[in-house]
Amino acid sequence: MRFLFRSTKQQSLRSQLHHRRTLVDSTSIKHVRDRGLDHAVTREWSLKPLLNLKTLIQSEPSKSLPISIINDRKHSLELPVRPIEFIRKYPAIFREVCGTQPCPDIKLTPEVTNLDSEETLVYENVTYKQNVADRVLKLLMLTPTNKIPLKLVDLLKWDLGLPNDYLKTVVPEFPDCFRVLNGRWGSDLELVCWSDELAVSVLQKNAAVKVEKGKQGKEGIVFPIQYSADFEVGKDFKKWVDDWQKLPYLSPYESSVNLALNSDESDKWATGVLHELLHLFVGKKAEKEVVLCFGEHLGIRSRFKRAILNHPGIFYLSSKMGYTVVLREMYKRGFLLETNPLMSVRNQYVHLMYQPKENKKETSTPENRKTKKEVKTSTDTDHKVENQPEESDESDDESEGEEENQSHEDDQKVVLVTERKAGKEMDEPVKGSWRNKEKDMHSGKRSMNTERKVPPNFSRRKNTHEENKGHVVAKRKTDTETNSHIKGSWRNKENDRYNGKRSMNTEGKVPPKFSRSKDARDGTDNRGTSQEMSRSRKKEMPSPRKRVSTS
Repeated sequence: MRFLFRSTKQQSLRSQLHHRRTLVDSTSIKHVRDRGLDHAVTREWSLKPLLNLKTLIQSEPSKSLPISIINDRKHSLELPVRPIEFIRKYPAIFREVCGTQPCPDIKLTPEVTNLDSEETLVYENVTYKQNVADRVLKLLMLTPTNKIPLKLVDLLKWDLGLPNDYLKTVVPEFPDCFRVLNGRWGSDLELVCWSDELAVSVLQKNAAVKVEKGKQGKEGIVFPIQYSADFEVGKDFKKWVDDWQKLPYLSPYESSVNLALNSDESDKWATGVLHELLHLFVGKKAEKEVVLCFGEHLGIRSRFKRAILNHPGIFYLSSKMGYTVVLREMYKRGFLLETNPLMSVRNQYVHLMYQPKENKKETSTPENRKTKKEVKTSTDTDHKVENQPEESDESDDESEGEEENQSHEDDQKVVLVTERKAGKEMDEPVKGSWRNKEKDMHSGKRSMNTERKVPPNFSRRKNTHEENKGHVVAKRKTDTETNSHIKGSWRNKENDRYNGKRSMNTEGKVPPKFSRSKDARDGTDNRGTSQEMSRSRKKEMPSPRKRVSTS
Protein backbone atom coordinates (compact mmCIF):
# COMPACT_ATOMS: atom_id res chain seq x y z
CA MET A 1 0.00 0.00 0.00
CA ARG A 2 2.88 2.35 0.77
CA PHE A 3 4.32 1.68 -2.67
CA LEU A 4 1.02 2.47 -4.36
CA PHE A 5 0.62 5.66 -2.30
CA ARG A 6 4.11 6.79 -3.22
CA SER A 7 3.56 6.11 -6.90
CA THR A 8 0.34 8.13 -7.01
CA LYS A 9 2.03 10.93 -5.10
CA GLN A 10 4.96 10.95 -7.52
CA GLN A 11 2.58 11.11 -10.51
CA SER A 12 0.80 14.13 -9.07
CA LEU A 13 4.16 15.83 -8.42
CA ARG A 14 5.23 15.20 -12.01
CA SER A 15 2.01 16.72 -13.32
CA GLN A 16 2.61 19.78 -11.11
CA LEU A 17 6.19 20.08 -12.34
CA HIS A 18 4.96 19.95 -15.92
CA HIS A 19 2.70 22.97 -15.34
CA ARG A 20 4.84 24.76 -12.77
CA ARG A 21 5.65 28.39 -13.47
CA THR A 22 9.32 29.01 -14.32
CA LEU A 23 9.28 32.80 -14.01
CA VAL A 24 12.31 34.77 -12.97
CA ASP A 25 11.97 36.74 -9.74
CA SER A 26 10.35 40.08 -10.63
CA THR A 27 12.39 41.87 -7.94
CA SER A 28 15.59 41.05 -9.83
CA ILE A 29 14.32 42.89 -12.95
CA LYS A 30 15.47 46.51 -12.82
CA HIS A 31 12.97 48.73 -14.58
CA VAL A 32 14.62 51.59 -16.47
CA ARG A 33 12.90 54.84 -17.36
CA ASP A 34 12.12 55.68 -20.96
CA ARG A 35 12.10 59.47 -21.45
CA GLY A 36 10.18 59.33 -24.71
CA LEU A 37 7.32 57.26 -23.28
CA ASP A 38 7.27 59.33 -20.08
CA HIS A 39 6.95 62.45 -22.20
CA ALA A 40 4.06 60.89 -24.14
CA VAL A 41 2.26 60.22 -20.86
CA THR A 42 2.82 63.62 -19.24
CA ARG A 43 1.95 65.48 -22.44
CA GLU A 44 -1.64 64.18 -22.42
CA TRP A 45 -2.18 63.87 -18.68
CA SER A 46 -4.34 67.01 -18.24
CA LEU A 47 -6.16 66.54 -21.55
CA LYS A 48 -8.98 64.39 -20.19
CA PRO A 49 -10.15 66.82 -17.42
CA LEU A 50 -9.70 69.71 -19.83
CA LEU A 51 -12.04 68.15 -22.40
CA ASN A 52 -14.52 67.27 -19.66
CA LEU A 53 -14.65 70.94 -18.67
CA LYS A 54 -14.90 71.96 -22.30
CA THR A 55 -17.93 69.75 -22.95
CA LEU A 56 -19.59 71.07 -19.80
CA ILE A 57 -19.17 74.69 -20.93
CA GLN A 58 -20.35 73.87 -24.47
CA SER A 59 -23.47 72.18 -23.14
CA GLU A 60 -24.67 75.48 -21.64
CA PRO A 61 -26.91 77.61 -23.89
CA SER A 62 -24.91 80.77 -23.08
CA LYS A 63 -21.61 78.95 -23.78
CA SER A 64 -20.31 80.17 -20.42
CA LEU A 65 -20.27 78.84 -16.87
CA PRO A 66 -19.69 80.51 -13.49
CA ILE A 67 -16.65 79.41 -11.56
CA SER A 68 -18.83 78.48 -8.57
CA ILE A 69 -20.58 75.71 -10.54
CA ILE A 70 -17.21 74.39 -11.70
CA ASN A 71 -16.03 74.27 -8.08
CA ASP A 72 -19.07 72.16 -7.15
CA ARG A 73 -18.37 69.67 -9.97
CA LYS A 74 -14.62 69.41 -9.43
CA HIS A 75 -14.62 65.67 -8.64
CA SER A 76 -16.89 64.68 -11.52
CA LEU A 77 -14.68 66.66 -13.92
CA GLU A 78 -11.56 64.94 -12.48
CA LEU A 79 -9.67 68.22 -12.09
CA PRO A 80 -6.26 67.62 -10.46
CA VAL A 81 -6.02 71.10 -8.84
CA ARG A 82 -8.31 73.98 -7.91
CA PRO A 83 -10.56 74.93 -10.86
CA ILE A 84 -9.38 78.55 -11.01
CA GLU A 85 -5.72 77.43 -11.06
CA PHE A 86 -6.46 74.87 -13.76
CA ILE A 87 -8.28 77.46 -15.89
CA ARG A 88 -5.57 80.10 -15.57
CA LYS A 89 -2.92 77.53 -16.42
CA TYR A 90 -4.27 77.29 -19.99
CA PRO A 91 -5.04 80.83 -21.23
CA ALA A 92 -5.25 79.63 -24.84
CA ILE A 93 -8.20 77.37 -23.90
CA PHE A 94 -10.24 79.31 -21.33
CA ARG A 95 -10.87 82.99 -20.71
CA GLU A 96 -12.45 84.76 -17.76
CA VAL A 97 -15.35 87.15 -18.31
CA CYS A 98 -16.92 89.48 -15.73
CA GLY A 99 -20.51 88.41 -15.24
CA THR A 100 -23.45 89.55 -13.13
CA GLN A 101 -22.21 87.66 -10.09
CA PRO A 102 -19.03 88.61 -8.19
CA CYS A 103 -17.32 85.44 -9.38
CA PRO A 104 -16.20 85.44 -13.05
CA ASP A 105 -17.72 83.40 -15.87
CA ILE A 106 -15.58 81.00 -17.90
CA LYS A 107 -15.77 80.90 -21.68
CA LEU A 108 -13.86 79.12 -24.42
CA THR A 109 -11.53 80.79 -26.88
CA PRO A 110 -12.42 80.84 -30.62
CA GLU A 111 -9.66 78.30 -31.40
CA VAL A 112 -11.22 75.79 -29.00
CA THR A 113 -14.69 76.24 -30.45
CA ASN A 114 -13.30 75.48 -33.91
CA LEU A 115 -11.60 72.33 -32.62
CA ASP A 116 -14.82 71.30 -30.89
CA SER A 117 -16.66 71.48 -34.20
CA GLU A 118 -13.95 69.31 -35.81
CA GLU A 119 -14.28 66.79 -32.98
CA THR A 120 -18.02 66.51 -33.45
CA LEU A 121 -17.49 65.91 -37.17
CA VAL A 122 -15.10 63.05 -36.33
CA TYR A 123 -17.65 61.43 -33.99
CA GLU A 124 -20.40 61.79 -36.60
CA ASN A 125 -18.32 60.24 -39.37
CA VAL A 126 -19.72 56.89 -40.57
CA THR A 127 -16.36 55.13 -40.94
CA TYR A 128 -15.28 56.24 -37.49
CA LYS A 129 -18.52 54.95 -35.97
CA GLN A 130 -17.96 51.59 -37.64
CA ASN A 131 -14.42 51.48 -36.29
CA VAL A 132 -15.64 52.26 -32.77
CA ALA A 133 -18.34 49.58 -33.02
CA ASP A 134 -15.74 46.98 -34.05
CA ARG A 135 -13.58 47.88 -31.08
CA VAL A 136 -16.49 47.55 -28.65
CA LEU A 137 -17.48 44.24 -30.24
CA LYS A 138 -13.96 42.83 -29.84
CA LEU A 139 -13.90 44.05 -26.24
CA LEU A 140 -17.11 42.12 -25.52
CA MET A 141 -15.70 38.99 -27.16
CA LEU A 142 -12.70 39.09 -24.81
CA THR A 143 -14.95 38.55 -21.79
CA PRO A 144 -16.03 35.02 -20.85
CA THR A 145 -19.67 36.03 -20.33
CA ASN A 146 -19.80 38.42 -23.32
CA LYS A 147 -21.14 41.14 -21.03
CA ILE A 148 -19.62 44.31 -19.60
CA PRO A 149 -21.24 46.56 -16.99
CA LEU A 150 -21.97 50.07 -18.21
CA LYS A 151 -19.95 51.45 -15.30
CA LEU A 152 -16.89 49.69 -16.70
CA VAL A 153 -17.71 50.93 -20.20
CA ASP A 154 -17.89 54.49 -18.87
CA LEU A 155 -14.45 53.93 -17.34
CA LEU A 156 -13.07 52.72 -20.70
CA LYS A 157 -14.85 55.14 -23.07
CA TRP A 158 -11.97 57.67 -23.07
CA ASP A 159 -9.45 55.01 -24.14
CA LEU A 160 -11.86 53.37 -26.60
CA GLY A 161 -12.61 56.71 -28.29
CA LEU A 162 -16.33 56.63 -27.52
CA PRO A 163 -18.29 59.90 -27.35
CA ASN A 164 -19.92 60.93 -24.09
CA ASP A 165 -23.39 60.15 -25.45
CA TYR A 166 -22.47 56.75 -26.94
CA LEU A 167 -25.69 55.21 -25.57
CA LYS A 168 -27.67 57.54 -27.86
CA THR A 169 -25.39 57.78 -30.89
CA VAL A 170 -23.42 54.51 -31.21
CA VAL A 171 -25.40 51.71 -29.53
CA PRO A 172 -28.74 52.27 -31.33
CA GLU A 173 -27.04 52.34 -34.77
CA PHE A 174 -25.58 48.80 -34.35
CA PRO A 175 -28.37 46.60 -32.97
CA ASP A 176 -26.88 43.49 -34.60
CA CYS A 177 -23.64 43.82 -32.64
CA PHE A 178 -24.57 44.75 -29.04
CA ARG A 179 -27.39 46.01 -26.90
CA VAL A 180 -28.06 47.42 -23.44
CA LEU A 181 -29.50 44.89 -20.99
CA ASN A 182 -31.11 46.13 -17.78
CA GLY A 183 -30.65 43.65 -14.94
CA ARG A 184 -31.15 43.44 -11.21
CA TRP A 185 -27.62 44.62 -10.41
CA GLY A 186 -27.44 47.33 -13.03
CA SER A 187 -27.27 47.81 -16.76
CA ASP A 188 -24.87 45.83 -18.94
CA LEU A 189 -23.69 46.03 -22.50
CA GLU A 190 -24.28 42.58 -24.02
CA LEU A 191 -22.93 40.97 -27.18
CA VAL A 192 -25.61 40.07 -29.71
CA CYS A 193 -23.69 38.26 -32.47
CA TRP A 194 -20.26 36.67 -32.50
CA SER A 195 -17.98 37.67 -35.38
CA ASP A 196 -15.33 35.20 -36.53
CA GLU A 197 -13.71 37.83 -38.73
CA LEU A 198 -13.06 40.10 -35.77
CA ALA A 199 -12.06 37.28 -33.40
CA VAL A 200 -8.47 37.45 -34.62
CA SER A 201 -5.74 39.06 -32.59
CA VAL A 202 -3.28 41.64 -33.91
CA LEU A 203 -0.36 39.23 -33.47
CA GLN A 204 -2.13 36.64 -35.59
CA LYS A 205 -2.78 39.18 -38.36
CA ASN A 206 0.82 40.39 -38.36
CA ALA A 207 2.15 36.81 -38.41
CA ALA A 208 -0.10 35.92 -41.35
CA VAL A 209 1.11 38.96 -43.29
CA LYS A 210 4.75 38.08 -42.61
CA VAL A 211 4.19 34.47 -43.73
CA GLU A 212 2.67 35.68 -46.99
CA LYS A 213 5.62 37.96 -47.62
CA GLY A 214 8.07 35.19 -46.71
CA LYS A 215 9.59 37.08 -43.79
CA GLN A 216 8.54 34.51 -41.17
CA GLY A 217 8.00 30.77 -41.11
CA LYS A 218 5.12 28.84 -39.60
CA GLU A 219 6.92 28.08 -36.34
CA GLY A 220 4.88 30.20 -33.93
CA ILE A 221 3.67 33.65 -33.00
CA VAL A 222 6.22 35.79 -31.19
CA PHE A 223 5.62 38.95 -29.15
CA PRO A 224 7.60 41.97 -30.39
CA ILE A 225 10.07 42.98 -27.68
CA GLN A 226 12.08 46.17 -27.35
CA TYR A 227 13.83 47.39 -24.20
CA SER A 228 14.92 50.80 -23.02
CA ALA A 229 18.39 52.02 -23.93
CA ASP A 230 19.87 51.52 -20.43
CA PHE A 231 18.14 48.22 -19.69
CA GLU A 232 20.57 45.40 -18.91
CA VAL A 233 19.42 41.97 -20.07
CA GLY A 234 20.97 39.20 -17.99
CA LYS A 235 21.73 35.73 -19.29
CA ASP A 236 19.14 34.00 -17.11
CA PHE A 237 16.44 36.48 -18.00
CA LYS A 238 17.22 36.27 -21.71
CA LYS A 239 17.12 32.48 -21.61
CA TRP A 240 13.77 32.51 -19.83
CA VAL A 241 12.29 34.97 -22.37
CA ASP A 242 13.48 32.82 -25.29
CA ASP A 243 11.93 29.70 -23.76
CA TRP A 244 8.74 31.62 -22.99
CA GLN A 245 8.45 32.81 -26.61
CA LYS A 246 8.66 29.20 -27.82
CA LEU A 247 5.54 28.20 -25.90
CA PRO A 248 2.35 27.71 -27.97
CA TYR A 249 0.34 30.87 -28.52
CA LEU A 250 -3.33 30.76 -27.54
CA SER A 251 -5.62 33.44 -28.97
CA PRO A 252 -7.10 35.83 -26.37
CA TYR A 253 -10.55 35.24 -27.91
CA GLU A 254 -10.33 31.52 -27.01
CA SER A 255 -11.17 30.07 -23.63
CA SER A 256 -8.38 29.24 -21.17
CA VAL A 257 -10.29 26.65 -19.15
CA ASN A 258 -7.97 23.81 -20.19
CA LEU A 259 -4.85 25.68 -19.00
CA ALA A 260 -3.51 25.26 -15.49
CA LEU A 261 -3.59 28.37 -13.34
CA ASN A 262 0.08 28.25 -12.28
CA SER A 263 1.60 27.48 -15.68
CA ASP A 264 3.60 29.47 -18.18
CA GLU A 265 0.95 28.81 -20.83
CA SER A 266 -1.75 30.55 -18.81
CA ASP A 267 0.55 33.50 -18.15
CA LYS A 268 1.27 33.79 -21.87
CA TRP A 269 -2.46 33.73 -22.61
CA ALA A 270 -3.05 36.54 -20.05
CA THR A 271 -0.20 38.51 -21.63
CA GLY A 272 -1.89 38.12 -25.01
CA VAL A 273 -5.21 39.39 -23.56
CA LEU A 274 -3.49 42.49 -22.14
CA HIS A 275 -1.65 43.02 -25.43
CA GLU A 276 -4.91 42.85 -27.40
CA LEU A 277 -6.69 45.15 -24.91
CA LEU A 278 -4.08 47.89 -25.29
CA HIS A 279 -4.32 47.56 -29.08
CA LEU A 280 -8.07 48.27 -28.88
CA PHE A 281 -7.41 51.58 -27.15
CA VAL A 282 -6.99 54.71 -29.25
CA GLY A 283 -3.82 55.93 -27.53
CA LYS A 284 -2.30 52.44 -27.08
CA LYS A 285 -1.95 53.19 -23.39
CA ALA A 286 -4.16 53.37 -20.31
CA GLU A 287 -4.00 53.99 -16.59
CA LYS A 288 -2.93 51.02 -14.54
CA GLU A 289 -6.09 51.03 -12.42
CA VAL A 290 -8.31 50.99 -15.50
CA VAL A 291 -6.44 47.99 -16.89
CA LEU A 292 -6.62 46.15 -13.57
CA CYS A 293 -10.36 46.86 -13.26
CA PHE A 294 -10.96 45.16 -16.60
CA GLY A 295 -8.69 42.31 -15.51
CA GLU A 296 -10.74 41.92 -12.34
CA HIS A 297 -13.88 41.65 -14.45
CA LEU A 298 -12.15 38.85 -16.40
CA GLY A 299 -10.89 37.22 -13.19
CA ILE A 300 -7.18 37.60 -14.09
CA ARG A 301 -6.21 40.76 -12.20
CA SER A 302 -3.12 39.12 -10.64
CA ARG A 303 -2.00 37.78 -14.02
CA PHE A 304 -2.20 41.28 -15.51
CA LYS A 305 0.05 42.54 -12.71
CA ARG A 306 2.50 39.71 -13.31
CA ALA A 307 2.56 40.34 -17.07
CA ILE A 308 3.30 44.06 -16.58
CA LEU A 309 6.17 43.42 -14.15
CA ASN A 310 7.76 40.39 -15.83
CA HIS A 311 7.67 41.66 -19.43
CA PRO A 312 9.30 45.14 -19.53
CA GLY A 313 10.10 44.61 -23.22
CA ILE A 314 6.40 44.38 -24.15
CA PHE A 315 4.78 46.80 -21.68
CA TYR A 316 6.19 49.93 -20.13
CA LEU A 317 4.94 51.10 -16.74
CA SER A 318 5.35 54.86 -16.44
CA SER A 319 5.29 56.39 -12.96
CA LYS A 320 4.87 59.96 -14.19
CA MET A 321 1.67 61.60 -12.91
CA GLY A 322 0.46 58.23 -11.59
CA TYR A 323 0.95 54.79 -13.15
CA THR A 324 0.26 54.26 -16.85
CA VAL A 325 0.73 51.09 -18.93
CA VAL A 326 2.10 51.77 -22.42
CA LEU A 327 2.41 49.34 -25.34
CA ARG A 328 6.02 49.72 -26.45
CA GLU A 329 5.75 48.50 -30.04
CA MET A 330 3.27 51.25 -30.98
CA TYR A 331 5.56 54.14 -29.97
CA LYS A 332 8.78 55.43 -31.40
CA ARG A 333 10.71 58.25 -29.72
CA GLY A 334 7.65 59.18 -27.68
CA PHE A 335 5.23 59.50 -30.63
CA LEU A 336 2.37 57.23 -31.67
CA LEU A 337 2.97 55.30 -34.87
CA GLU A 338 -0.67 54.62 -35.79
CA THR A 339 -2.69 57.49 -37.21
CA ASN A 340 -6.22 58.11 -35.96
CA PRO A 341 -8.56 61.04 -36.70
CA LEU A 342 -9.55 61.38 -33.05
CA MET A 343 -5.93 61.37 -31.89
CA SER A 344 -5.06 64.06 -34.43
CA VAL A 345 -7.76 66.31 -32.92
CA ARG A 346 -6.50 65.56 -29.42
CA ASN A 347 -2.98 66.46 -30.46
CA GLN A 348 -4.27 69.84 -31.62
CA TYR A 349 -5.79 70.36 -28.17
CA VAL A 350 -2.43 69.50 -26.62
CA HIS A 351 -0.73 72.04 -28.88
CA LEU A 352 -3.10 74.74 -27.63
CA MET A 353 -2.60 73.69 -24.02
CA TYR A 354 1.14 74.24 -24.11
CA GLN A 355 1.01 77.35 -26.25
CA PRO A 356 2.90 80.11 -24.36
CA LYS A 357 0.98 83.05 -22.98
CA GLU A 358 1.18 86.08 -25.24
CA ASN A 359 2.75 89.19 -23.75
CA LYS A 360 0.94 92.35 -24.79
CA LYS A 361 4.09 94.45 -24.67
CA GLU A 362 6.02 92.09 -26.92
CA THR A 363 3.20 91.37 -29.37
CA SER A 364 2.61 95.00 -30.34
CA THR A 365 2.31 95.52 -34.10
CA PRO A 366 4.62 97.83 -36.06
CA GLU A 367 1.73 100.23 -36.67
CA ASN A 368 1.18 100.59 -32.91
CA ARG A 369 4.88 101.24 -32.45
CA LYS A 370 4.78 104.03 -35.07
CA THR A 371 1.81 105.66 -33.38
CA LYS A 372 3.59 105.59 -30.01
CA LYS A 373 6.68 107.21 -31.52
CA GLU A 374 4.54 109.87 -33.21
CA VAL A 375 2.91 110.75 -29.89
CA LYS A 376 6.33 111.11 -28.26
CA THR A 377 7.75 113.17 -31.10
CA SER A 378 4.76 115.55 -31.14
CA THR A 379 5.77 116.89 -27.70
CA ASP A 380 9.53 117.11 -28.16
CA THR A 381 10.18 117.88 -31.84
CA ASP A 382 9.54 121.65 -31.71
CA HIS A 383 12.56 122.67 -29.65
CA LYS A 384 14.76 120.00 -31.27
CA VAL A 385 13.97 121.11 -34.79
CA GLU A 386 14.68 124.75 -33.88
CA ASN A 387 18.19 123.82 -32.76
CA GLN A 388 18.82 122.07 -36.11
CA PRO A 389 17.50 124.23 -38.98
CA GLU A 390 19.98 122.84 -41.52
CA GLU A 391 18.75 119.24 -41.20
CA SER A 392 15.12 120.24 -41.48
CA ASP A 393 15.90 122.22 -44.66
CA GLU A 394 17.67 119.25 -46.20
CA SER A 395 14.77 116.92 -45.36
CA ASP A 396 12.29 119.40 -46.86
CA ASP A 397 14.36 119.67 -50.08
CA GLU A 398 14.40 115.90 -50.43
CA SER A 399 10.65 115.55 -49.81
CA GLU A 400 9.74 118.02 -52.60
CA GLY A 401 10.60 115.53 -55.39
CA GLU A 402 8.41 112.70 -54.04
CA GLU A 403 4.79 111.93 -54.83
CA GLU A 404 1.91 113.69 -53.10
CA ASN A 405 0.33 110.51 -51.72
CA GLN A 406 3.46 109.67 -49.68
CA SER A 407 4.14 113.21 -48.44
CA HIS A 408 2.52 112.64 -45.06
CA GLU A 409 4.55 109.49 -44.39
CA ASP A 410 7.77 111.22 -45.43
CA ASP A 411 7.16 114.08 -42.99
CA GLN A 412 6.81 111.52 -40.19
CA LYS A 413 10.07 109.86 -41.20
CA VAL A 414 11.84 113.24 -41.26
CA VAL A 415 10.64 114.00 -37.74
CA LEU A 416 11.98 110.65 -36.49
CA VAL A 417 15.34 111.20 -38.23
CA THR A 418 15.74 114.68 -36.73
CA GLU A 419 14.93 113.33 -33.31
CA ARG A 420 17.58 110.63 -33.60
CA LYS A 421 20.21 113.10 -34.85
CA ALA A 422 19.39 115.55 -32.08
CA GLY A 423 19.75 112.78 -29.52
CA LYS A 424 23.13 111.83 -30.98
CA GLU A 425 24.42 115.42 -30.88
CA MET A 426 23.29 115.82 -27.30
CA ASP A 427 25.17 112.68 -26.37
CA GLU A 428 28.41 113.72 -28.15
CA PRO A 429 30.12 115.26 -25.06
CA VAL A 430 29.82 111.91 -23.25
CA LYS A 431 30.48 109.74 -26.31
CA GLY A 432 32.49 106.70 -25.36
CA SER A 433 32.05 107.23 -21.63
CA TRP A 434 32.00 104.26 -19.33
CA ARG A 435 28.33 104.77 -18.43
CA ASN A 436 27.25 104.62 -22.09
CA LYS A 437 29.33 101.48 -22.58
CA GLU A 438 27.62 99.83 -19.62
CA LYS A 439 24.21 100.67 -21.14
CA ASP A 440 25.32 99.28 -24.52
CA MET A 441 26.58 96.09 -22.91
CA HIS A 442 23.30 95.72 -21.00
CA SER A 443 21.23 96.22 -24.15
CA GLY A 444 23.41 93.85 -26.22
CA LYS A 445 24.93 96.58 -28.43
CA ARG A 446 28.54 97.18 -29.25
CA SER A 447 29.98 100.62 -28.71
CA MET A 448 31.16 102.50 -31.79
CA ASN A 449 34.06 104.08 -29.92
CA THR A 450 36.93 101.62 -29.91
CA GLU A 451 38.99 103.48 -27.32
CA ARG A 452 39.17 101.77 -24.00
CA LYS A 453 38.06 104.18 -21.29
CA VAL A 454 37.22 103.53 -17.67
CA PRO A 455 36.14 105.91 -14.91
CA PRO A 456 38.96 107.58 -12.94
CA ASN A 457 38.02 105.82 -9.73
CA PHE A 458 38.38 102.44 -11.44
CA SER A 459 41.60 103.20 -13.43
CA ARG A 460 43.93 100.25 -13.72
CA ARG A 461 47.60 100.16 -12.84
CA LYS A 462 48.63 99.09 -16.33
CA ASN A 463 48.76 102.23 -18.54
CA THR A 464 48.88 101.65 -22.27
CA HIS A 465 48.39 105.20 -23.54
CA GLU A 466 50.81 108.12 -23.35
CA GLU A 467 48.15 110.42 -21.92
CA ASN A 468 47.65 108.22 -18.89
CA LYS A 469 51.44 108.02 -18.42
CA GLY A 470 51.75 111.80 -18.56
CA HIS A 471 48.96 112.15 -16.07
CA VAL A 472 50.68 109.78 -13.62
CA VAL A 473 54.08 111.53 -14.03
CA ALA A 474 52.53 114.94 -13.41
CA LYS A 475 50.79 113.60 -10.34
CA ARG A 476 54.07 112.25 -8.98
CA LYS A 477 55.78 115.63 -9.53
CA THR A 478 53.07 117.44 -7.59
CA ASP A 479 53.38 114.92 -4.79
CA THR A 480 57.15 115.39 -4.60
CA GLU A 481 56.79 119.18 -4.58
CA THR A 482 54.26 119.18 -1.76
CA ASN A 483 56.19 116.60 0.24
CA SER A 484 59.69 117.94 -0.47
CA HIS A 485 60.38 118.72 3.17
CA ILE A 486 59.84 115.06 4.08
CA LYS A 487 61.50 113.65 0.95
CA GLY A 488 62.92 110.23 1.60
CA SER A 489 61.36 110.04 5.06
CA TRP A 490 60.80 106.74 6.76
CA ARG A 491 57.02 107.06 6.45
CA ASN A 492 57.22 107.31 2.64
CA LYS A 493 59.43 104.22 2.59
CA GLU A 494 56.91 102.25 4.60
CA ASN A 495 54.13 103.33 2.22
CA ASP A 496 56.24 102.36 -0.79
CA ARG A 497 56.91 98.94 0.68
CA TYR A 498 53.22 98.46 1.40
CA ASN A 499 52.27 99.44 -2.18
CA GLY A 500 54.99 97.29 -3.73
CA LYS A 501 57.07 100.25 -4.99
CA ARG A 502 60.73 100.82 -4.75
CA SER A 503 61.85 104.10 -3.25
CA MET A 504 63.59 106.51 -5.61
CA ASN A 505 65.89 107.71 -2.84
CA THR A 506 68.38 104.99 -1.94
CA GLU A 507 70.07 106.94 0.84
CA GLY A 508 69.47 105.77 4.36
CA LYS A 509 67.22 108.18 6.23
CA VAL A 510 65.81 108.17 9.72
CA PRO A 511 62.89 110.21 11.06
CA PRO A 512 63.72 113.60 12.56
CA LYS A 513 62.60 112.46 15.98
CA PHE A 514 65.31 109.80 16.04
CA SER A 515 68.09 111.84 14.28
CA ARG A 516 71.52 111.57 15.85
CA SER A 517 72.81 115.04 14.90
CA LYS A 518 71.78 118.63 15.30
CA ASP A 519 71.64 119.14 11.53
CA ALA A 520 68.96 116.52 11.18
CA ARG A 521 66.87 118.22 13.83
CA ASP A 522 67.11 121.48 11.86
CA GLY A 523 65.90 119.75 8.69
CA THR A 524 69.21 119.69 6.84
CA ASP A 525 70.44 116.65 4.93
CA ASN A 526 72.59 114.27 6.91
CA ARG A 527 74.67 112.20 4.50
CA GLY A 528 77.22 110.74 6.90
CA THR A 529 77.68 107.12 7.46
CA SER A 530 77.11 105.35 10.73
CA GLN A 531 80.85 105.39 11.60
CA GLU A 532 81.08 109.18 11.09
CA MET A 533 78.06 109.65 13.33
CA SER A 534 79.68 107.65 16.10
CA ARG A 535 82.94 109.63 15.78
CA SER A 536 81.16 112.97 15.94
CA ARG A 537 79.32 111.88 19.02
CA LYS A 538 82.55 110.93 20.74
CA LYS A 539 84.04 114.38 20.00
CA GLU A 540 81.07 116.24 21.32
CA MET A 541 80.85 114.22 24.54
CA PRO A 542 82.96 115.67 27.43
CA SER A 543 85.99 113.71 28.49
CA PRO A 544 85.63 111.78 31.71
CA ARG A 545 87.26 113.20 34.84
CA LYS A 546 90.39 111.54 35.98
CA ARG A 547 90.46 110.30 39.53
CA VAL A 548 93.26 111.74 41.68
CA SER A 549 94.96 109.23 43.77
CA THR A 550 95.39 110.20 47.45
CA SER A 551 98.36 108.16 48.07
